[in-house]
Amino acid sequence: SQAKRGGPRPCSVVLPPCRCGLPRRQAAPRNDNEGLGLQTETPPSHAGALALARHETNMRQMLDEDTNLTGQLLIAMPGMEDKRFAQSVILLCAHTPEGAMGIVLNDPLAKPSFDALLKQLDVTPAPPARQIQLCKGGPVDHGRGFVLHTSDWTCDGSLMVDDNLALTASLDVLQEIASGNGPRQGLLALGYASWGPGQLDREMGENVWLSAPNRVELLFDRDHDTKWRRALGILRIDPLLLSGVAGRA
Repeated sequence: SQAKRGGPRPCSVVLPPCRCGLPRRQAAPRNDNEGLGLQTETPPSHAGALALARHETNMRQMLDEDTNLTGQLLIAMPGMEDKRFAQSVILLCAHTPEGAMGIVLNDPLAKPSFDALLKQLDVTPAPPARQIQLCKGGPVDHGRGFVLHTSDWTCDGSLMVDDNLALTASLDVLQEIASGNGPRQGLLALGYASWGPGQLDREMGENVWLSAPNRVELLFDRDHDTKWRRALGILRIDPLLLSGVAGRA
């Protein structure tokens, strides 16, 4: 299977605009509403093979029915040719006929720190009362920031991913978090992953990705080194077995 399709595409899914990662002099005024572990036992080989086979059959049926994968995890197959997505776990935030958009969950960002970013954006108090982790959300547009968070807090500009998760691209959510309020859990992603019309569906059919239900505890924990393996554990798939069938049409 192949993952490369001429490089990352700009997001064609309509999302709230944001300038979270831009220098303060380029940021919009704050009032314009713009801004910005599942530990599983390794199953026997035959059980893992059956799980993978069932998953592939189910995915083909879903794609035939034009199923929307919004809110699902995308898990990179071991044969992923695009090194930017090797062992990636992505939350798919939007999936429409016009394209798809997601946030990579297991590529932590060391700099800037959350404190430094809030200072750059002139968000108070400093230091903030709460911290959330930063990650590289994908290879497209690192100057754009998105807060993926639990849906116990939302604002007018929030995009509901599913009943439990939302994506917000305004300074409002950062202000709330800095003040010790806001959503129960969240992460700040700089950049995103994007697919053009029909591209993700083709890649799913070519076994570039697996899909799985999201798990809030997996989305927001900081054990990034094991996140890919634990995401596969949701499907009860052994990654060692999976490497032996990667690329199978």
